[in-house]
Amino acid sequence: MSAIVIGAVTTTRRSEVDWLYRGVGRYFPREWERFLAGGGVGPDDDVVGAYARLVEDPDPQVRERAVRDWCAWEDAVVSAEGVGNPYGDRPSAERTAMVRICAHYFSQGAWLAEGELIRRADRLAGIPGVLVHGRVDLGSPLATAWALHRAWPDSRLHVVEGAGHFGTVQTRRHLLAALDDFAAAG
Repeated sequence: MSAIVIGAVTTTRRSEVDWLYRGVGRYFPREWERFLAGGGVGPDDDVVGAYARLVEDPDPQVRERAVRDWCAWEDAVVSAEGVGNPYGDRPSAERTAMVRICAHYFSQGAWLAEGELIRRADRLAGIPGVLVHGRVDLGSPLATAWALHRAWPDSRLHVVEGAGHFGTVQTRRHLLAALDDFAAAG
């Protein structure tokens, strides 16, 4: 049996990337200004593209600073969840790999047309899926999970009240229950 379980849903639409690296800055203006400054850009510039270039710079100090600045921004976005610094506290090699991958893919819109994954989600018909998303996920607003659920005929969406991007005990319960259910059916 094929089935899909997704937590903290994102589809890499340019609008989602723009929200995460620009729009959510209204909640963290000081941190967002630092993020922009680290990228050497202004508020109307392509901050993600700037970081994509910086993390590929031949100077290791430039790359490391860009990685630190990116992770500081990501940590700010999830700071209200009380999870510490889940990005910045990763080992150096993991931080660098994550930032390089994210900046590379996000700067290109994952090479997908805007909204393509949601627009084509009907192709998942017949494949059961469970989406688990926190209502107060600032990094990936619930609207994305809702749109995917509406477009995917065989999906179930669990919205976890009070949960953000990293979720809660209730988030984990939903995810594990879905995996157990699919394993038992398999």
